[in-house]
Amino acid sequence: MDSPILEPSLYTVKAVLILDNDGERLYAKYYDDTYPTVKEQKAFEKNIFNKTHRTDSEIALLEGLTVVYKSNIDLFFYVIGSSHENELMLMAVLNCLFDSLSQMLRKNVEKRALLENMEGLFLAVDEIVDGGVILESDPQQVVHRVALRGDDVPLTEQTVTQVLQSAKEQIKWSLLR
Repeated sequence: MDSPILEPSLYTVKAVLILDNDGERLYAKYYDDTYPTVKEQKAFEKNIFNKTHRTDSEIALLEGLTVVYKSNIDLFFYVIGSSHENELMLMAVLNCLFDSLSQMLRKNVEKRALLENMEGLFLAVDEIVDGGVILESDPQQVVHRVALRGDDVPLTEQTVTQVLQSAKEQIKWSLLR
């Protein structure tokens, strides 16, 4: 009997995860109900980390899911899709996320820098994937959009440091004219 032909879908990404070198969650966003509870998600994350943290490959099949991953210093980046998903599409999302973060963190992609810039991570992931649909795979575009969104913060919601930095920039530009 022939296997059923699956219809193509825009919903290619099931989850985006970032774990530290102990397998602890730093960032996790699930786009469907494959793992509906936090307990199931944590168990899946532990399983995925145990399977991937000692290998140099970039792809794994785990629990009926396609997992593409990359490690850097003390971080592990994962993009998860269904078993029939195109690995190249998932890898494009992973590379876009990593390259965007690399640019935003000035090539310092490690746990401490990431934790200090979590808002940039949240914005970047939202620019790349929305509800499991891939929106962008060009890191330059993602960084540009995240920077624009960061500049649009109303004055009342900015920190003192951000206000002072903005004032310094304005004074510098007014002096250069």
